[in-house]
Amino acid sequence: MAVYTEVSDEELDAFINSYDVGTLTSYKGIAEGVENSNFLVQTTTGPYILTLYEKRVNPNDLPFFLGLKEHLSERGLNCPTPLRNRAGKSLGHLAGRPAAMVTFLEGMWVRRPNVDHCEQLGVAMAKMHEAGEGFELTRENALSVPGWRPLFAMCSDRADTVEPGLKAEISAELDFFENNWPKALPKGIIHADLFPDNVFFLRNELSGLIDFYFACNDLLAYDIAICINAWCFEPDDMFNVTKTRALLKGYQSVRKLTSAEYDALPLLARGAALRFLLTRLYDWLNVPEGAQVTPKDPMEYLKKLRFHRSIRSAADYGIEA
Repeated sequence: MAVYTEVSDEELDAFINSYDVGTLTSYKGIAEGVENSNFLVQTTTGPYILTLYEKRVNPNDLPFFLGLKEHLSERGLNCPTPLRNRAGKSLGHLAGRPAAMVTFLEGMWVRRPNVDHCEQLGVAMAKMHEAGEGFELTRENALSVPGWRPLFAMCSDRADTVEPGLKAEISAELDFFENNWPKALPKGIIHADLFPDNVFFLRNELSGLIDFYFACNDLLAYDIAICINAWCFEPDDMFNVTKTRALLKGYQSVRKLTSAEYDALPLLARGAALRFLLTRLYDWLNVPEGAQVTPKDPMEYLKKLRFHRSIRSAADYGIEA
């Protein structure tokens, strides 16, 4: 979450009044994340989250994102649910941007996830994968292999200013994945961005998942690979096999991995590391002027990429099928 677009008091008050949520009493920007402008809005009926969708978000994707959250919520997954305004629509416009209001999810994200947090994440992710079944809208993963090279092309000329030789290293990775990415694994709705700041806990119990604006149809095991990168490395960049085992244990208590998915984990984790290296590299080199956001260091994911490149099988991680 972040704030890129400022909203006047008059504009915001008029927007809030289009919903049956009472009277606006306060609001403040939420200065985390890198994609959209987000505000915590307090009205006389309670707190809500207001999101303004910035230029990086394709407006054509918004019905998928908002509809998916409604679908998942109806099937028992705890996530922010879009509100419908008095005209019955979940999407409006504010300050020249598409905008939506969603319910407020209680809880906080944990800065230092432990083994129990990882196991609960695995359970919630598998339940989300099952709850996504039957959702009628589809969305291709714009940040899967076909999208990586065009993204890199927008910042490749400056890549070596971040790390000498980075341009050539990433180019070689792109060549590898374009020829080796798996295609025959189970697919469905994935979150595609389940980092710790998108998973809320309340009194050490997982209270819900947020920020579905990368959600798409893709390999289910790719979601697991993203989470291995995001949850199972320590601040010193050391891989934590105990957390990985807990994550997989939780996931497989709901949905058992196929043998092909298990075998593909090293490749998927390596690809997930490249995907986040590329987006972080782009953001690091292209911070919008005046944006109230701090870009994340791409070097973290370069280190993870190199680690996964050294792994030959899932057993090398120390995890069992």
